Amino acid sequence: MKNIISELQWRGLVHDIMPGTEEQLLKEMTATYIGFDPTSDSLHIGSLVPIILLVHLKNFGHKPIALVGGATGMIGDPSGKSDERNLLDEATLNHNVEGIKGVLSRFLDFNDTATNAPVLVNNYDWMKGLSFINFARDVGKRITVNYMMAKDSVKKRLSGEGEGMSFTEFTYQLIQGYDFYHLHKEYNCLLQMGGSDQWGNITTGTELVRRMNVGEEAKAFAMTCPLITKADGSKFGKSEGGNVWLTADKTSVYKFYQFWLNTTDVDAEKYIKIFTFLDKETIDALIEEHKIAPHLRVLQRKLAEELTVFVHSAEELEKAIKASNILFGNATADDLKQLDETTFLEVFDGVPQAEISRNDVQVGLDIVLVLNEKTGFFKSNGEARRALTANSISVNKEKVNETFVLSTKDLINNQFVLLQSGKKNYFVIRVV
Repeated sequence: MKNIISELQWRGLVHDIMPGTEEQLLKEMTATYIGFDPTSDSLHIGSLVPIILLVHLKNFGHKPIALVGGATGMIGDPSGKSDERNLLDEATLNHNVEGIKGVLSRFLDFNDTATNAPVLVNNYDWMKGLSFINFARDVGKRITVNYMMAKDSVKKRLSGEGEGMSFTEFTYQLIQGYDFYHLHKEYNCLLQMGGSDQWGNITTGTELVRRMNVGEEAKAFAMTCPLITKADGSKFGKSEGGNVWLTADKTSVYKFYQFWLNTTDVDAEKYIKIFTFLDKETIDALIEEHKIAPHLRVLQRKLAEELTVFVHSAEELEKAIKASNILFGNATADDLKQLDETTFLEVFDGVPQAEISRNDVQVGLDIVLVLNEKTGFFKSNGEARRALTANSISVNKEKVNETFVLSTKDLINNQFVLLQSGKKNYFVIRVV
């Protein structure tokens, strides 16, 4: 087997690793699982690292198992939380589980028939039939309260200023540990991976596997990756509008592309190793090229391109680049008219706007009237005429003169018109 650990190490994807893990992964195909909590019906870019780890595992010949926590989602993981989560009702939880399954299916082919084909599981399927008495007797007696209390996720909550930790949350690490035991038994799963905040829960799982098995069957390993941060210390994965999601209905492809394009030089150098599958030689060459001419933003562009294709598609990347070029490049009127409403409004977010009656547009509006009286884009008719005479006015990216009449054929998405004076002064008309 190729050495996946050395690959993950140079990429900065290894935080803690249990002794023997690397040797196990070098020895044979190893079933490995990562869990995803169904707190929403989609995943945001904070979940990209575990997804990428699963893809690396598949690429290196190992068997990735993606677990959606239909059962653990009913409780809420206390790791990294100062207060208890609000519990979701069953209908919401089921909806979220299906949504996350859909997202994961875009990155891993769960219909693959190869020996190391990815597997998708929901821990509710094996937890739903387990009675509390049986769980307490067969699982609870294997792990001492002292052991559980020593975990950082528990200690921080008990010593914090909040209301402490409920028994429900306290049992979370045992239930997650039982997941590992179940997958170990059913799929010969020997390794669990996750974020560094999961180390306590994961090692509880390895301990449970050892205590509920004997001899060679008691093998279990753990590895975590660092939690991704920004160079300035702010939280990764947030934009001004909140989380950056992996589905276009929550974060448009344009905004997704722009998020990566706007990363700092320091972060881009770190992220291109973590979030892409480019090899070391290619990445080192890109970093050197970027250092010679940072203003060209070679790293950011490559990062944005690779991730937009990985999460969405090459076709969606092309649309995002065209949308970006409308403000910053040589876009055409056709490019503009291909924008959907959401992307149009995002591209021109912050640009001054005015509303014009649809009746007026249907009759036809003189361009001077549009530029001054109807929108206030220019302060007077005289100023508008001078701009038109100087050939500096565009409607929907096409130059117009004083004879131009605005009509319904000029509407983008049947409701918008883009005015432009010179290269950088934009104005949006919304027809109502």
